[in-house]
Amino acid sequence: MHILITGGAGFIGSKIAQELINRGDEVSLIDNFNDYYDPSLKRDRISNLLGGKKYILYEGDIRDELFLEKIFSTKPIDKIVHLAAMAGVRSSIEKPLLYEEVNVRGTMLLLEMAKKYPVKHFVYASSSSVYGNNTKIPFSETDSVDHPISPYAATKKATELLAHTYEYLYNIPLTGLRYFTVYGPWGRPDMALFTFVKHILENKSIDVYNEGRMSRNFTYIDDIVSGTIRVLDAETGLGIMNIGGDREETLLRFIEVIEKNTGKKAIKNMLPMQPGDVPQTVADISKLRALGWEPTTRIEEGIRSFVKWYRSYYKVEKE
Repeated sequence: MHILITGGAGFIGSKIAQELINRGDEVSLIDNFNDYYDPSLKRDRISNLLGGKKYILYEGDIRDELFLEKIFSTKPIDKIVHLAAMAGVRSSIEKPLLYEEVNVRGTMLLLEMAKKYPVKHFVYASSSSVYGNNTKIPFSETDSVDHPISPYAATKKATELLAHTYEYLYNIPLTGLRYFTVYGPWGRPDMALFTFVKHILENKSIDVYNEGRMSRNFTYIDDIVSGTIRVLDAETGLGIMNIGGDREETLLRFIEVIEKNTGKKAIKNMLPMQPGDVPQTVADISKLRALGWEPTTRIEEGIRSFVKWYRSYYKVEKE
């Protein structure tokens, strides 16, 4: 299989690329190495995870139609894993037009490419953010997602609608994955785990929103990768699927495990809820389980792995 991964230098994309190459697939990556966070981390990811492996890297923007046309017309692509996007709820409130342009128009252009150059499966990243303030727990794919509370969530809802339309009109096999709070080594610096570990190790306070009354299905990167590839291997579109951990963890419990692994107590700055954030995201993963997938990594193991990676990458010695 020749598989194209957009956002291929990203947290999830680079790890999926590693697994696909290891099993013998041919992989091409697209990434524009934008400055949403330090681009050197993205380059170090692919250097570390894909070093010595054979792959093609296209540096460019998914909003560039001519750039995409060149890629799709050069060599047939069997399947697509579309992960390129502007991420983050809070940043989307500050830059909503950028989020619309990248997440909606960028996805639209890729769907146009898949229409013109047919693929066997187009898997794309959605988000648990689409559930908004849904009070029914756990969140199910059949729940209404008509009331997003951030521009980021709205763009992800829009991509789901576009995917449905293109599948209906052009018979493109499409599957959308609603990712739930992904964490682990090589993660994004804007995510809570990264920020918490950094600040705790530097003896700085951490901001704990909603007075810590938050809970999540934290999902370890390896589980995300195995689930995404399980879906990718399907030969037909599977609609919308949740992909998340199977245990609800409170934010304060998450911080306790970080404290244990860093050997330091957190200085907590307790704050009210942030605009656009939600107090609880819990996934019903029965649909993905039906494919034989199970999340296997608990936060005790996942956080330990992240702290070990963080100390090594940033050369932070134990005290």
